Amino acid sequence: MKTYLVTGAAGFIGCNFVRYIMQAHGDQCRVIVVDALTYAGNLGSIADLLEHDNCSFVKCDIGDHDAIAKLLAENDVDYIVNFAAESHVDRSITGPRIFVETNVLGTQNLLDCARFAWRLPDGSYPESKKFLQVSTDEVYGSLSKDFEQAEPLALDDDLKPLADGRTDMKTYGRNFFEETTPVSPRSPYSASKTAADLLVLAYHETYGLPVNVTRCSNNYGPYHFPEKLIPLLINNILQGKKLPVYGRGENVRDWLYVEDHCRAIDLVLQRGRLGEVYNVGGFNEESNINIVRLVIDTVARLIKENPDYMKVVECDPALINDNLIEFVTDRPGHDMRYAINPSKIVRELGWFPTTPFTRGIEHTVRWNLEHRDWVKSVTSGDYQSYYEKQYNR
Repeated sequence: MKTYLVTGAAGFIGCNFVRYIMQAHGDQCRVIVVDALTYAGNLGSIADLLEHDNCSFVKCDIGDHDAIAKLLAENDVDYIVNFAAESHVDRSITGPRIFVETNVLGTQNLLDCARFAWRLPDGSYPESKKFLQVSTDEVYGSLSKDFEQAEPLALDDDLKPLADGRTDMKTYGRNFFEETTPVSPRSPYSASKTAADLLVLAYHETYGLPVNVTRCSNNYGPYHFPEKLIPLLINNILQGKKLPVYGRGENVRDWLYVEDHCRAIDLVLQRGRLGEVYNVGGFNEESNINIVRLVIDTVARLIKENPDYMKVVECDPALINDNLIEFVTDRPGHDMRYAINPSKIVRELGWFPTTPFTRGIEHTVRWNLEHRDWVKSVTSGDYQSYYEKQYNR
């Protein structure tokens, strides 16, 4: 049995990861969830999992040395998976300090606690141990957008069989982020994640700590805090609110369904080469404005197909159309395009994203329609005041 200590697991990707490994490994894993339950951490996202004997929760900050050291001393932890982070670019622009405190100093504290808990008398570490830092493609900076219209992504011949018939793969440019691409962060958020990544890799080189870093593209799916683009769009559509789009919506991101990401993280934990960085991308780029239109169309279609969904719509369904789109002043330093080349993890570990974007969007919209209580529980208090400040400028 492997014991996972998963930090930030009451947040979006973290809670989906815990769900994934408990389903994939069943009784062969034990999970300790650590979360400070800040504004984006919702214990309700994992409440049902905590009913299982092999899943437990500890409320603490990853920067709390005594609490983390005590956890590692009392539990034979095999894997530390660090999702805990302040992660919203807009928030980092208005309040950068907490991003340094959590993302940089918090990660350093986890690394130190792991180093002292796992180190053997001869200075080596057991083969069963690993620290995995979950990071972002934003550490690489920005890419150019070469094409006005998306074109099919050309796969190498040895990767085509893994595509399993996917025809939605596309790209808006010729260049991609590779694991060897120099880091070039453009916001306080991405700078703090870059610093954390470099600390993780430095602990491997300096102390021999067994580590990996994964850098993912934009995730979407269930349990996504509705300050991020896709859940924000769905929530606003159902309330008949305007859909704020930065600039003209031309910025491009590579989109990855969260369950595909969780499967990649698990593979890196099991088989990733120590000290290596693995990019995890969706082979699917799309402009923000096209995503907005796809979400509008998907919500309208699902409501029309399923009359039961009408019960959660707070506006006239006839008004769910492109007239909801409202272009707002672009945010400072808004990167034009992110695009990951995940060929390394495909070749080394046999991973490939299996969820087409349109199907993933439909799953995500359905989940939000069927879990309105969850959405309403997190769209209150601090989130509401932040939303008003950010978009009613």
